[in-house]
Amino acid sequence: MWLEHFDAIFVINLPARADRRREMDQQLRRLGLSLQHEKVVLFPAVRPDSPGGFPSIGARGCFMSHLGVLQMAQAKGVDNILILEDDCDFSKNVTAMLSQLDDGLQKMDWAIVYGGALNDFESQPGATGLQTVLPDTGLMGSHCIALRGSAVPMVAAYFEALLQRPPGSPEGGPMHVDGAYSWLRKDHPELTTLIAVPELAFQRSSATDVHARRWYDHAPVVRNVVGVLRFLKNKWSGA
Repeated sequence: MWLEHFDAIFVINLPARADRRREMDQQLRRLGLSLQHEKVVLFPAVRPDSPGGFPSIGARGCFMSHLGVLQMAQAKGVDNILILEDDCDFSKNVTAMLSQLDDGLQKMDWAIVYGGALNDFESQPGATGLQTVLPDTGLMGSHCIALRGSAVPMVAAYFEALLQRPPGSPEGGPMHVDGAYSWLRKDHPELTTLIAVPELAFQRSSATDVHARRWYDHAPVVRNVVGVLRFLKNKWSGA
């Protein structure tokens, strides 16, 4: 089973977002897991008071949450880890896909595995399973990302170094976490990166915590209507 490759599955969730915890529990149960499973660690997402050189407060919080997971994994001495953000949904055929990905993880060398890309990613024609990603290919996909245990200390150190530099530094400074993973892969091409094709997971449509919320996420009546529309969109997309 694909999930047996991971010693810990971290779910990043803001304590205030009980709605997302419920939704993530539903998603995990599709895999035979839950938020109460011994392998699952509910990580309290960071919510800073200021952007601190990042594009936004949410972007800083997301970056610091991933860094916090990496540091916790090191402290606990766990090996391979899977990181899920709390707006991660799994594809309709996730069970069948996991069996196929299991074979790939056993046979292929890897340091980082993306469950899917949120930006345009050109997969190989007819490719299914795990596909190798070139080091200089920028990816958005931190909603579902796996790291081999041997790579965790390097990634944590790289993220910590980004924090020490000013915004816009040519060596890399504070940035969205997706950009940080992409910069890491570019600077360390030895970290073999794979991606699930077709996508194993996508990002659930919900009110954002990374960017400023739209007006309709605050208006009481409209907010409820938008919530229903998001639910229908997620069901159609593959939840």
